[in-house]
Amino acid sequence: MFEAMHEIFSYAGETQGSGVFLAARLLENVRGEAARDGLPFAGSVTPGEAWELFNSGEAVLVDVRTAEERQFVGCVPDTLHVPWMTGISLLRNPRFVKELQAKVSDKQDVVLLLCRSGKRSAAAAEAAAKAGFSNVFNVLEGFEGDLDDAGHRGSFNGWRHAGLPWKQG
Repeated sequence: MFEAMHEIFSYAGETQGSGVFLAARLLENVRGEAARDGLPFAGSVTPGEAWELFNSGEAVLVDVRTAEERQFVGCVPDTLHVPWMTGISLLRNPRFVKELQAKVSDKQDVVLLLCRSGKRSAAAAEAAAKAGFSNVFNVLEGFEGDLDDAGHRGSFNGWRHAGLPWKQG
């Protein structure tokens, strides 16, 4: 899937106005996969796809990690922050949906949720979809990526590993 979607975005600059069309085509494909897989939210995108959507202004990127993770591990510049879980014990944020609604007022906007590995953001996407956000997507692999065989993150996938923009807290 990534190769096909990457090909779609690699032609985004060829015709004026094509970015909106290509973003819509990408999201339509992702929605179809989500429906086929029975996901309870609009779908999942790769970090590269998320960056293209966010950078083109077609989507808002919301980091759902804790404030501590953003500060000490790093974050994507100019993103919104609504923690799915809080504190060292990672307790679910009972105000998540209300906080998301306060920052993304239109539930029809394309909203991309990013966490460490894509698992918390998938749970957050499900909660957002249940609250009426119709275009909420999970960012696969998250900011740091999956664990490798040695138990380390960032060695083979994720936002940072893909070389996408980020900054240290």
